[in-house]
Amino acid sequence: MKIGAYQFAVTGDMKCNMEIIKKAVEQAALEKVRLLVFPECALTGYPPYDLESPVDINFEQLARFHEELQTMAVRHDIFIVAGTILKEKDEYLNSAIVFAPDGENTVYYKRALWGWDKDNFRAGSSIGVFKADNLKIGIRICYEVRFPEFFRELYKEGTDLNIILFYDVSQKDDPERYELIKSHIRTRAVENVCYTLTVNTIYPYQTAPTALFDRSGHVLKEPAGNTENLMIYDLNFTEMDFGEQGRKQISDMYVIHPGC
Repeated sequence: MKIGAYQFAVTGDMKCNMEIIKKAVEQAALEKVRLLVFPECALTGYPPYDLESPVDINFEQLARFHEELQTMAVRHDIFIVAGTILKEKDEYLNSAIVFAPDGENTVYYKRALWGWDKDNFRAGSSIGVFKADNLKIGIRICYEVRFPEFFRELYKEGTDLNIILFYDVSQKDDPERYELIKSHIRTRAVENVCYTLTVNTIYPYQTAPTALFDRSGHVLKEPAGNTENLMIYDLNFTEMDFGEQGRKQISDMYVIHPGC
């Protein structure tokens, strides 16, 4: 499957974000990308960085943008995964929507909330798994990468690829934080023997990578940070090597069949 991740400077201007996303979808479609992923809150901006509060969002306009992305997914025969904010009554959820080419969509709500997330959002409860062709794919959002239990859930679901949407930036260049978060991603890929695709916003300084990791945590592709970029990779699922087979066998014993 040809997969893509588009990193760009997410803002609080939804119209501006949407125009960038639309152009990225068109570009990816020309490249025959089947699955395209955008950062956390890519459509809306992330509060309070880009907007003071989710209350400030024009949800009627946002709904029209969601409908437009669904139409593009069908027209271009592409799976689009985009970070956004959804409203239920008077509560807001940090969300990722999968717009599928069959006209259906899947929604995942961020569950690991702390700091600004806890100030602005309610935690969700969905498992975050969808099918794309013959692949089972899991979704997680940003801070959840620090908690192995969120990814052990996906291991139990038997995902072939896990996606992590980030909005992780700093006001100054912070390579140590970048490498720390990268190490978390590597670990999630290794312990769950699962390809892992990440995407992040880029402004002011990117502190989590947009990258693709294999089942042993090796980086297959990683564009330069702090630069708008469409990363594309033609992912072919190879047979597990000796170490990967071992990790899966032990995980099956203690995660899938605990006590065996």
